[in-house]
Amino acid sequence: MLEVTVETENGERNVRVSADELAGLVRRIGGYGDRFLVVQQIPDLPEVFAQVWHEAGGDYTLEHRDGDADRHFRATADRPEAVVEALSGWARRQSDWGAGLAWSLLDMGPAPEIPPLDLEEGDREDLERSVREVLAGGYASRAYLAELAEDYLATEERRPVSREQAQALVDRMWLERVAEQGTWQGETDPERLTRAFDALQRAGITARENFTCCRSCGQAEIGGEAEPGARGFVYFHTQCTASAVAGHGLTLLYGGFDGSPETTAAIGHEVVAALETVGLRAEWDGDPGRAVTVAPLVWRRRLIG
Repeated sequence: MLEVTVETENGERNVRVSADELAGLVRRIGGYGDRFLVVQQIPDLPEVFAQVWHEAGGDYTLEHRDGDADRHFRATADRPEAVVEALSGWARRQSDWGAGLAWSLLDMGPAPEIPPLDLEEGDREDLERSVREVLAGGYASRAYLAELAEDYLATEERRPVSREQAQALVDRMWLERVAEQGTWQGETDPERLTRAFDALQRAGITARENFTCCRSCGQAEIGGEAEPGARGFVYFHTQCTASAVAGHGLTLLYGGFDGSPETTAAIGHEVVAALETVGLRAEWDGDPGRAVTVAPLVWRRRLIG
């Protein structure tokens, strides 16, 4: 799999696609509402991306940016194969990935100056703490975090943090987290958790991470996530994620879609077995009315973006 995300004009977001899947997306674009795709590396880095635009019957316009405005380039291609080759090489971080195309520098103009944040120390600390907590959860994108930072201190009368200031703050904190995760060795507990959830999903149990804001919403919405034939579900919501980030373990909510205690208990046993298979410790007394707790747990989820 390629360590990239691919977003399309029609709102699809594909994480860690194969080379064949990437090729299929490139060949697909061209119709109204589905004319471009943007490729970002994992983890997403500020102002680092590749993108392609295509309308049926015309050439492909390919761009890539590597940080500052003076590293933004454009090329055209008359066939999808050249685009697929270039994007696949870019995704694999190959040094000569764009050698087959004629690139020209795009004049993006000078970068706008972003004024420093004018906040009281307490407000700044609260803002950064709020962003850092969500960032450490590992599920948020840079765009989501920037929206959070912009709105956190806002009132009807005052918006002390602009969108540009919010993005600059988030990008700084994001890069700090990327550097930190570069020191992590081997598989982390959240990655083990994802393996367990993937196994449960394959076994007919709808499994969702960081799903909805609370238990009430989760219970109301999890049925809409189920595939035909699913026997039950397991999920944790954003408040559970925050608890895990804070070092309090992770609460998993589960049940059977038929609503019976017997099915719910059976799903609970399958969840515990899947967790133990990947090396995580589950605390549960077998009571279908009690949640499963994963503890101890070190929450180090690598960023995607």
